Amino acid sequence: MFWSAALAADSTPRPTSLDEAQRTANDAAGWVEQNWSVWLSNGLRIILILLIAVAMRHLIRRAITKLIARMNRTAQAVDGTALGSLLVNAERRRQRSEAIGSVLRSVASFVIMGTAALTVLSVLKINLAPLLASAGVAGVAIGFGARNLVTDFLSGVFMILEDQYGVGDTIDAGVASGEVIEVGLRVTKLRGVDGEIWYVRNGEVKRIGNLSQGWATAGVDVQVRADEDLDRVREVITRTGEEMRKAEPWSERLWEPVEVLGLNAIYLDSVIIRVSVKTMPGKAVGVERELRWRIKRALDAEGIRIVGRPLDPDLETVIIADPAAAVAAPSALANPTSPQSQATTPIPPVTPGVPIGK
Repeated sequence: MFWSAALAADSTPRPTSLDEAQRTANDAAGWVEQNWSVWLSNGLRIILILLIAVAMRHLIRRAITKLIARMNRTAQAVDGTALGSLLVNAERRRQRSEAIGSVLRSVASFVIMGTAALTVLSVLKINLAPLLASAGVAGVAIGFGARNLVTDFLSGVFMILEDQYGVGDTIDAGVASGEVIEVGLRVTKLRGVDGEIWYVRNGEVKRIGNLSQGWATAGVDVQVRADEDLDRVREVITRTGEEMRKAEPWSERLWEPVEVLGLNAIYLDSVIIRVSVKTMPGKAVGVERELRWRIKRALDAEGIRIVGRPLDPDLETVIIADPAAAVAAPSALANPTSPQSQATTPIPPVTPGVPIGK
């Protein structure tokens, strides 16, 4: 019986390599037949997601570009008019709008394409948890490594959005001061008073003093003799300010009448009168120089003497010399009988044959 069972086992047909290949092909065909619909559906979904993302990105960037162009056209339309003098200049508005548009376009592209990429990964049944965790760790590492760059970029974005300063403004940034010639997201360029260009990182600016926004104040101190008629001086200065306000080009630069604020300081020989006027932004220095010039000529014409440094000879304080200053201090050497004087007396020469002390 054992031999018969063995012979029966040996007579069973064994699978060949051809049979295995055919079976594998059949299984693969069945697997493809079962999943082709899923692949087709996922592929169409991915293509649709990418098309929607690209279309949204194009439309949003185009809308932002048109908005920025409209802002620039509005700035150019009012430039050179009375309204334009109250607003920021066209170049400043153009650079500010272009910077804002660049930031908005970059943010829109990042958000749209990033969302599309995550959606495609979710369609492919890829677990996003490890990817997001790795991205978070990488973001923290990059943030620590490039924190200065990130700080400069964020500071530049907020400076532009808040319109803290712009091209043509004169600012004091703490680390440097001068006229703004270019505003960037990372660096601001300033032109100093001597012509030098300062490159100031936006993240290093802790405070900003803008001398060109809103309005400026021109202040002039007039120092006259203490015995002058102050009412007459006030009248002359007020009349001079009115004449200057009616003249060109000062009629546009002076926004209010010249005001005599009063006495800023009182001395024994002179008084200082404070004069102030509200001017166009950035024109205060020129107004101060012209106002000093006109006030000096007007006071000279009225015979009112201006006191400066050095003082006039008749106003200088007479210094009386102290008679005791030439008297020498008491000294022990002044007394010939004092031990100090005797010690400094030269020893007489010794005469041969004459005893010492004789």
